[in-house]
Amino acid sequence: MTERLLAPDVTTQPLAHEPLPADEVLDGAPTAAVRTLAALGDVEVGLWEMSIGAARDTEVDEVFVVLAGAGTVTFEDGEVLVLGPGTAVRLRAGERTTWAVTSPLRKVWVA
Repeated sequence: MTERLLAPDVTTQPLAHEPLPADEVLDGAPTAAVRTLAALGDVEVGLWEMSIGAARDTEVDEVFVVLAGAGTVTFEDGEVLVLGPGTAVRLRAGERTTWAVTSPLRKVWVA
């Protein structure tokens, strides 16, 4: 690959999954994978994927677009966003969220 091409196809890029920490898992046995594609000063661009299940997370400042899969992300204030291919979301550092994935979810993120 060249310095310009970050991935030939972000929808099929292989990712290595690992189990989520047990204290974050709410349902099932979800795994997740992350791969940084580029670091541009203080900004990173990457891929993230989670298997079916539900888990809590503490967010960083991030914008993401869902590439594949389905689920919801619920915020502490009660807002629930339905996620599917094409959904674009802004997360803020420190937000506590709950991710409920019903079909393996892959996103490209900028943080």
